[in-house]
Amino acid sequence: MKRIAGCCLVVLLCFRASGSPAGPAVPANGDLVFQSMGSSSQGKAIELATRSPYSHMGMIFIKDRKYYVLEAVGPVKYTPLEAWIRQGEGGRYVVRRLKNADTILTPEAVGRLKKEAGKYLGKPYDHYFGWSDKRIYCSELVWKIYRNALGIEIGKPMKLREFDLGHPLVKEKLKERYGDDVPLDEPAVSPGQMYRSEMLETVASH
Repeated sequence: MKRIAGCCLVVLLCFRASGSPAGPAVPANGDLVFQSMGSSSQGKAIELATRSPYSHMGMIFIKDRKYYVLEAVGPVKYTPLEAWIRQGEGGRYVVRRLKNADTILTPEAVGRLKKEAGKYLGKPYDHYFGWSDKRIYCSELVWKIYRNALGIEIGKPMKLREFDLGHPLVKEKLKERYGDDVPLDEPAVSPGQMYRSEMLETVASH
């Protein structure tokens, strides 16, 4: 195994502990990482509306032998993987990977993912969960990068009205964001939808 930068050694050990019988899992370019931000009211509302334990996600990229997560949390940015893990509730996370990643995510394909990712760096976070590229939220970012770079759609966008909007906290957040003009026909893709995609398999969790 190639020498791994010291700052990521703990992360690597967590992945090794979650490896499959065929061998230890290590982070790879294009892996999707999921966590709960349920300690915040927005994170909890997302989890309730999408019926998922995950309200935030990003994509792993390796740069200079260090692991980073591309995420939308303000400006779109690269966050060191260890720091990304710590920001989630209880430090828990799950890593999912394309089932046929060995054949699809060639060096050329990874280069296309990175190039597409670069187009979104610095874009502000979309608190209104719109579908334009002017502002962007976490799952929308990852979904569009895979779709635009490789023609792969992980999870199917749904109209806002198709989510579970009945919980009081969800209603409160919708009122807070939109007032009486909730865009119920706006397409959206959630971390939960992407997590549940049959195109993915879990390679690590903690």
